[in-house]
Amino acid sequence: MLTVAMCMALVACLQAQELQGHVSVILLGATGDLAKKYLWQGLFQLYLDEVGKGYSFSFHGAALTSTKQGQEFITKVLESLSCPEDMVPRRCAELRGQFQQLSQYRRLRTNEDYMALSKDIEAQLEHKGLREAGRVFYFSVPPFAYAGIARSINSSCRPGPGAWLRVVLEKPFGHDHLSAQQLATELGSFFQEEEMYRVDHYLGKQAVAQILPFRDQNRQALDGLWNRHHVERVEIIMKETVDAGGRTSFYEEYGVIRDVLQNHLTEVLTLVAMELPYNVSSSEAVLQHKLQAFRALRGLQKGSAVLGQYQAYGEQVRREQQKPDSFHSLTPTFAGILVHVDNLRWEGVPFFLMSGKAMDERVGYVRILFRNQAYCAQNEKRWVADQSQCLPRQIVFYIGHGELGSPAVLVSRNLFRPSLPSESWKEVEGRPGLHLFGRPLSDYYAYSPVREQDAYSVLMSHIFHGRKDSFITTENLLASWVFWTPLLDSLAHEVPRLYPGGAESGHLLDFEFSGTQLRFSRQQLEQLVPGPGSAPKPSDFQVLRAKYRESPLISAWPEELIAKLADDIEATAVRAVRRFGEFHLALSGGSSPVPLLQQLATRHYGFPWAHTHLWLVDERCVPLRDPESNFQGLQAHLLQHVRVPHYNVHPMPVHLHQRLCAEEDRGAQMYASEISALVTNSSFDLVLLGMGTDGHTASLFPQSPAGLEGTQPVVLTRSPSKPHQRMSLSLPLINRARKVAVLVMGRLKREITMLVSRVGHEPKKWPISGVLPSSGQLVWYMDYEAFLG
Repeated sequence: MLTVAMCMALVACLQAQELQGHVSVILLGATGDLAKKYLWQGLFQLYLDEVGKGYSFSFHGAALTSTKQGQEFITKVLESLSCPEDMVPRRCAELRGQFQQLSQYRRLRTNEDYMALSKDIEAQLEHKGLREAGRVFYFSVPPFAYAGIARSINSSCRPGPGAWLRVVLEKPFGHDHLSAQQLATELGSFFQEEEMYRVDHYLGKQAVAQILPFRDQNRQALDGLWNRHHVERVEIIMKETVDAGGRTSFYEEYGVIRDVLQNHLTEVLTLVAMELPYNVSSSEAVLQHKLQAFRALRGLQKGSAVLGQYQAYGEQVRREQQKPDSFHSLTPTFAGILVHVDNLRWEGVPFFLMSGKAMDERVGYVRILFRNQAYCAQNEKRWVADQSQCLPRQIVFYIGHGELGSPAVLVSRNLFRPSLPSESWKEVEGRPGLHLFGRPLSDYYAYSPVREQDAYSVLMSHIFHGRKDSFITTENLLASWVFWTPLLDSLAHEVPRLYPGGAESGHLLDFEFSGTQLRFSRQQLEQLVPGPGSAPKPSDFQVLRAKYRESPLISAWPEELIAKLADDIEATAVRAVRRFGEFHLALSGGSSPVPLLQQLATRHYGFPWAHTHLWLVDERCVPLRDPESNFQGLQAHLLQHVRVPHYNVHPMPVHLHQRLCAEEDRGAQMYASEISALVTNSSFDLVLLGMGTDGHTASLFPQSPAGLEGTQPVVLTRSPSKPHQRMSLSLPLINRARKVAVLVMGRLKREITMLVSRVGHEPKKWPISGVLPSSGQLVWYMDYEAFLG
């Protein structure tokens, strides 16, 4: 009876395996470089992993190449496929032969070609009596080809009912937020979200793929450490020794930030920073927690980045793209970025993201460096790695290459002994003389994979098994572009620092941070962009004092101008507190005041914040937590860094009763009443304004009467740009201030600066011309580009 039962169980098991079904894999762009280097090997590894487990396979290489050439190419590639080192050569040859028999090339160009492919798959299934499990389409083609291929698959090559479709997409996924959104919308018209697998091959790197499991398996040890109280900083690094030679057409369009930081390093950042789900095996939970991490990232400013370009790059571009000798590229091949995560876990912890071409070594790693608050009374020679708290404490996910040469997880012995799955990770054997991050390898618990796997092999398996957490969802993709696009726009015309490349760069690319600002540690003396004559340097000018519209004008280079304005605001604040006991400051929104807020937050420790009231000059009609909110900008760049009593902070009430700027909610009247109750004579001590290229100031716009005259202190207005609805202090209220400072920066303001200098009092055409305090002082602060062009 037992034997019969076992036989029946075996038969049932075999039948279950047979019922798993057939999977067709179609590799589009099968003759391309990526396919040749990685994808065919990844598909072969998938076959090796799944053979005999109940699925049958067919592999279709497709491209625009003719059938004869394509088949010859694929035959050559398939002959070079390799097996894991521990596989017996005879078994390897047998499986490679099977894979070759299952793989064929076909030309796919037209909708009819896709229809013919689908019919061939169906005929094969019918002939062999197989049930279709699903189809995988791997897009190893340029993004411009996505739409046409997606349309053909959707209309002519979808699998039948009950079978799944998985469409695999390679980066780049857009150039900025708008293009990514357009591409996502286009693909979304053909495929469901669950059908799309956007590849970031970094998520298949074994050390990267281990970050979440490591955090999960060591929860008890990490719960008290993985936070701002114990983490000093996080470094996420990818350095390459190769340059961009042969790829300058791609690099000119994308540069290092779009090529590496916006995707690879940002994905790693979210794995480190995200809250750990209760169940890390749940793809849905992991993706939702990653999205929350994206939303907690503080917006980047120009000062958050340092850029470099290796010296030979310009000549490579001119040669490869046949540019004239006068052409000078501004594309960065090196970037260092300072990122902050605005939540309770990570507040104040700097995350450094850095990548570059033509560097001194090829290496990638994620390094979490912990604070060291210990003092050891004994001589350093007597410190013991697993006992002394004075030695550096760090966890490193070593992605590969470098001194170690392979993926690894390193944990300082004075932290804790980590737990890793023994079936897939083993302890690294001692290597005397090898030092990593300033310490000998023996100072770490060090683990490496039992069997090293290529990232694409790992991802092929995850695609087959439907593990979405290793891929980029549309929501996460767009959240990443929302984060990076403003910085990319602000850096579009920045001149990167030139570096020789390799070891010759020395300390030229070293950088340091202060508050939210990043800067190179060493000044570069040589001229960056050759041209006729020498450009004036900041040191060639002093702060210029003059008159503008019959009021005092202060002009300087941007850094000196911001420093001067910050000093003047602090001096005004100190005088007001000494005289009245408090200081009322009204601040405009927009991008111009951001460097000023950062300067006040990080450089002015004598500022009387405890006695300062902060008001808004204007606000967009969006929720206060919206990234476009002026209050959100104030919070990000100033309030979270200084100690202003919360009852002294006065956001505009634009969001009442779950509505935005509704007249019947009387938000403007509420703000006016609050000002009247707290500000003597409704006269602010200082109002900071800007000037738009159309002459608007605050949210008072040309040809719009609201707020330009009359008795209403606070008004609702309409902007020509989105979001259209605004709330603003009126011109009469602004003119009651004891002092008004107008900050004007950038070359784009040169034209309006010249125009306004010539006009009279015409606020309906140029609202800024109506700013003239009745009994106070007006001072203009302009940088040289706005003032002199």
